[in-house]
Parts: sequence; C-alpha cells; structure tokens
Amino acid sequence: MTKKLVALVLPLLLSASAFAEKPNIIFIMADDLGWADIGPYGNDFIETPHLDQLAADGMKFTDFYAAGAVCSPTRCAVQSGQNQARIGITAHIPGHWRPFERVQTPLTTMALPLDTVTVAETLKEAGYSTGYVGKWHLGNGPQFQPANQGYDWTAVVGGPFLPGKFRVQYGATEIKPAPDQFRTDFEAQLAEMFIEKQEDGPFFLMVSPYAVHIPLASRSDLVAKYEKKAEEMGRDLPHPVYAAMTEELDDLVGRVVAAVEKAGATENTMIAFSSDNGGLYRRYDYQEHADDNVTSNAPLRGEKGQLYEGGIRVPLIVKYPEMVKAGTKSSAITISYDFYPTFTELARGSLPANQTIDGVSLVPALKEPGAPLGRPAVHFHYPHYHHHRPAAAIREGDWKLLQYLDNTGEVELYFLADDIGEKNDLSSEKAGRVADLKKKLQAWQQSVIARMPIPNPHFDEERAPEWWSLRNGEPVDSAGRKRFPPTEKDL
Repeated sequence: MTKKLVALVLPLLLSASAFAEKPNIIFIMADDLGWADIGPYGNDFIETPHLDQLAADGMKFTDFYAAGAVCSPTRCAVQSGQNQARIGITAHIPGHWRPFERVQTPLTTMALPLDTVTVAETLKEAGYSTGYVGKWHLGNGPQFQPANQGYDWTAVVGGPFLPGKFRVQYGATEIKPAPDQFRTDFEAQLAEMFIEKQEDGPFFLMVSPYAVHIPLASRSDLVAKYEKKAEEMGRDLPHPVYAAMTEELDDLVGRVVAAVEKAGATENTMIAFSSDNGGLYRRYDYQEHADDNVTSNAPLRGEKGQLYEGGIRVPLIVKYPEMVKAGTKSSAITISYDFYPTFTELARGSLPANQTIDGVSLVPALKEPGAPLGRPAVHFHYPHYHHHRPAAAIREGDWKLLQYLDNTGEVELYFLADDIGEKNDLSSEKAGRVADLKKKLQAWQQSVIARMPIPNPHFDEERAPEWWSLRNGEPVDSAGRKRFPPTEKDL
C-alpha cells in the first residue's frame, strides 16, 4: 500500500473505530427551566458550575426548541419521536378548561398510548438496559407508567418539593428517601444508584427532575445565599428560592457526571441536558394564589404556555467526548423529537417500521456544528388557553409565523435573526411571506390531523376568564390569578 493511500485510508479507519462501541446515553430533562436561566446561556446570577463545565466539555445548541409550551406535550415528543399533535397530547395532562371562552379547545389525550413504540423500547431492542428517574406526566394509571413503556428500572417521583413529602413508585429495588431529603437530591441519588448498577452492556437513563417547577421550595442555606447575593448586586430577579432550586438542579447534573466518571465510562457516555418548556417568569397558575416574580426569559419574549420564544426555546447541552468537540456551539434548528432518532443512530438501532418519526438525527451536527440537518421547518401546535391564547407556529429558517386559533384570524411574523425578542411584527409588511408560511403550517396541521378549536356556543365575554377544573368539573378559585389575556407588559 502506498504512503498516499495509507494517508487517505487511515483516518477513515480511525474514525470508524472511534465509534465502534455503543455509547451509554443519559438524558437529563429539567422542568420549566428557561433558556436564560443558566450560566452557559448568559445568566450571571445563578451559579451553575456543573452545567458550565458540561458546556465547556461539549456542545451548546443556541436554537433548540421544546416541542411543547408545557410539559406533557414535550415528554410525549421525546418518548415517541413524533410531534405530539399526532397523538393528541397537546396540553399538560389533564389540561385546563375555560368553558366560556371564544372557542372550545380540544381535550388532550390522557396518556401516552401503549402501542406507541417509545425510545426506551427501541433502545432495549438494540441491547440497552433502560432506566427512568423523576417526573413522568404521561398518564396517571399504573398501566401507563414508564415500567410499561420500555424502562427496565423506574423510580417515578411525585408530590411537593418539601423534604420527605414526595411519593415514589419504585422499580425492582426499593429505596426510601430520608425524612429531611429534598426531592432533587433524592432524584440525583436514584440516578447514581442506576449508574452504579450497570456492569454489562450499554445503558440508557432518562433523569427528569421536577426542578424548577413551582411551588418554589429549596434548602434554607442556598436561599439565604441568594438573598444575600441579590442584596449585594441590587437584583430583583431571579427569585432567591428559584435561584436556589436551579443550583440544586446543577448539583444533580454534577453528581450524574461524577457517577459516570467513577464508573470509568466518561469517554463512551453521551450526556444531554435540556428542558421540557420555557421558563415561568411569574409564580402563578390556576391553582396558585401567589403572584411573585420568579425569573426573566430576556432577551426572549414570553414564557411557559406561549409560543413566543420564551415559551419554547430552551437549553440543550451535549457532552460526548468520542464525538463532540469540547467548547463547540451549534445554531442548527433542533427540537425535542430529534432525541429519538439521535439516540437510535448512536445505539445502532432501527427506528420502528410502522411509526412515523418526525425527528431528525443530530449526529451530523454533533460531529460538525455547521452540518446541515435537511430539515425545512419545525412546527408547534398549542390549541389551548393557558398563559396566552390558542395558537400554532412554524419556524422556517429565520422566519417565524405565529397564528392564533381563536377565530380571530390574527397572525404575527418575526425575523428571528434580527429580532430574537420578537418585538417587530412584520406581518403587515410581508404579506407574501405570511401567505406562504400559513399555507405550509396548514398543510402540516392536516398531515398530522391536528385537533383544532371550534367556535364556542357558550361564549360569554364577561365570564371568559373563568378557570374550571377538568379533574372535578368545578370552578377553580382564581384569587390572585394573573390577568388574562396578558398585557404587553406581561409579555
């Protein structure tokens, strides 16, 4: 073999051998964590040293989206590899009810269907041991829990954040939290336990902590630390308790990374970190009676429950030393249902033959940040009243169209490259672009059979703001509830 031929072939052989072994895969998905809440995305108040290091050791995605503006839709997208509109889990389960609004919104599917082939089932088929820790929120019945959706070992944690007050549904091995143990600490302990038990073959672990979801509660020492820091810096936001919860979340990430290092599996383990939707900047909800500011999603507009960037653009950091160059950044337009084909490709598995997969593999971008993914657009469908009006959206390149679904016909158009804060609505100036994107959005809605709102014969403008419970069919006391619809100041 000539030297020239060796020079051409050797890099290819080395490249192939570098990815010969199936990697372990760990996916950590925070709850309600905003795009700007952590150090790698510019937060200069909350201390997130472990996430800072994860980004330094891996790749940060700038334009990654949660598939849904609230939790259950995104969780559905992760597990199924599909846009959740196909399945009908378009609101958090069971969702909200506003019986006197302008339109009647569709009911959400109440559980991830058992005939959906989950990412865990696909990875099991590829030879992986699978584990799930934390929040599930894809069906309350025991038959719909992760143990029946492809996960070998599960610890679904629920209940309030107060120490020792949460519930745990265990896998094969039972472990009880200490009476004074906070939930995020316990979730980290469960993740460590799963990693330590892995001896043969690759594993897939999904860790889904409840932090930083309301109600706010954290360790008193961390809260005091941030109260002092806020006073010294003259800062009103983030809320000290929220900052403390975020640091607890960062500690969980650090413990997972340390457990992988202790197992000697750092080089051959992918760790991905993201969030299920954008940040909640004000502590309120239809069940909440407080109105405390929590955080800021600036420079993004909006928050959880909205299709503005603040409600759907979230962090994504991926560390995988065998493939991802340290300290890199990707601006590829990516979304939650991309995890399924990405993990499957890394596992050398096969995507389910009879299940549409809407995601695209991120492997090309992980290898080379500027690599094209071959995706024309991403779509969002949130036909519900929550923190805004029912809406759908499409992002194609740097253009984003938001269309309201409450019979008003209103649309908004933004060019995100120049206007990440969505302050300049160009819909009146770009009629052709609006028409094109509306047509594409409608075609997509028809292709997935998206459930749409319908005119409400009981519409009552005075009673429209009323919340009713889907759990018991009774009105909800909305004392202290944020005004609806939000004012421009709120957005």
